[in-house]
Amino acid sequence: MRVWKSIGLIVAVLPLALAGCDESMRTASPGSPAPEYAGGPVAQAHQIVLAALADTDPRLRANAIEVVATTGRVELMGQVAKLLNDPSFPVRFGAAVAVGDLAYTPALQQVGALLNDTDTNVRLAAAYALMRLNQGNGYFETLCQAVTSNDQTVRANAALLLGKSGRQEALKFLYWTLQQSDSTDKVLFQAAQSIAMLGDERIMPKLWTLLISAYADDRIIGIEGMGALRTEQAKNALITMLDDPVLEVRLAAATELGKLGDTIGESEVLDALRQDAIDASDPRAPERIKVLAALAIGAIGTDDLIVYLPEFLADPSARVRLAAAKATLQLAGR
Repeated sequence: MRVWKSIGLIVAVLPLALAGCDESMRTASPGSPAPEYAGGPVAQAHQIVLAALADTDPRLRANAIEVVATTGRVELMGQVAKLLNDPSFPVRFGAAVAVGDLAYTPALQQVGALLNDTDTNVRLAAAYALMRLNQGNGYFETLCQAVTSNDQTVRANAALLLGKSGRQEALKFLYWTLQQSDSTDKVLFQAAQSIAMLGDERIMPKLWTLLISAYADDRIIGIEGMGALRTEQAKNALITMLDDPVLEVRLAAATELGKLGDTIGESEVLDALRQDAIDASDPRAPERIKVLAALAIGAIGTDDLIVYLPEFLADPSARVRLAAAKATLQLAGR
């Protein structure tokens, strides 16, 4: 599998699914017990997320921020707001984006201070948050200008935030980014995903190119783009990916189909939960498959899958527990 490295919320686009592809995450040693959490599944999920927000690993903190934002757990945003001053700039980036995603007005002053942050990516995240908090149109223009940066991470993060902006005016800047010969893969992939997020079907050929790539991580990116596009044609493309030879790709397709309300990928997730489905030659495979399966359970939400969540909430791996917590909170929010 080819991997590509990036920072900021480019890490958090697939935070729980792919973070272990190029760097191993710090987890509990095999066989060590997981922390004990009290209460029902939702209470346990809250405790797991809170623990991850306070973890010593900045990648886990960033992933936990993404869980809070994507599950809409405003009650946890007070803890996220504290991370606006985190020493790790990807964590500050993620926290600022979460403030914008959930329009968390109590953090307005704190996120505004990040306009003077030492890191350009964090300043962009602050501009995005202030735009979402209706503090003026100039912040959207800041994002548009940033896609011309010579720094490829800044360009990719600007493309991401333009996609999240929901504004159709962003399309011309995203297509411009796609046409630049100096744009790296991470920029091109993010621009394509962001165009899909904005619902522009002209990006379909690019997404198809990713789906037929020889590299599994490219195919997963294409799958997420198809899921973001949400058209019937995109859904049909996702169904074809359930036959991919790589288990991780099939799970990604099942997850995106679940987000679209289709449970057809349930059997792929159940198959993944069989021990013999995991590549024994890769020591990180069991954790990675559990993470992807947990995310798929949260998206699909059938009774036959939900029964696995209590086990995942008690897994020795912090990444697996966090993925299960995300799934639990997603299902509780339905």
